[in-house]
Amino acid sequence: MIQYRVAEIGDEVGIHGLIRELAEYERAPDSVINTVESLRRDLFTDPICEAFVATSEESIVGFALYYVSYSTWRGRCIYLEDLYVRPEYRRHNIGNELFELVRNEAVKRGYKRMDWQVLDWNEPAITFYKKQGAELDPEWINGRLYFD
Repeated sequence: MIQYRVAEIGDEVGIHGLIRELAEYERAPDSVINTVESLRRDLFTDPICEAFVATSEESIVGFALYYVSYSTWRGRCIYLEDLYVRPEYRRHNIGNELFELVRNEAVKRGYKRMDWQVLDWNEPAITFYKKQGAELDPEWINGRLYFD
């Protein structure tokens, strides 16, 4: 039986493992430089992000990590950084439940928008987000600077 809850101290190990799995899936395994310790700080000690987890028999099988962002046009928003479910647990509505938890959190807080990114080759994710009623905007190009 799958249970859903807000991430708590100790979950950073399981979430970090899933982040590494996601990086493998997205063909960028060497890009993860975040550590379990940093994730613990950023989620719990000096929080700048939050997460929901899906658990099965005390093991984390999925997560949705998000943070507050800001739109000068709309105000406070939620940015869904990652939503990931282990492959063997997919097709059991876990992704839908995690997405809905984040969506409901945004609505509860009075935020005006929810944003995320999806890789253009990730057809299963694109299909998933379209089923959520999402608008996938082809006009915007992402910009990024790294400070390693």
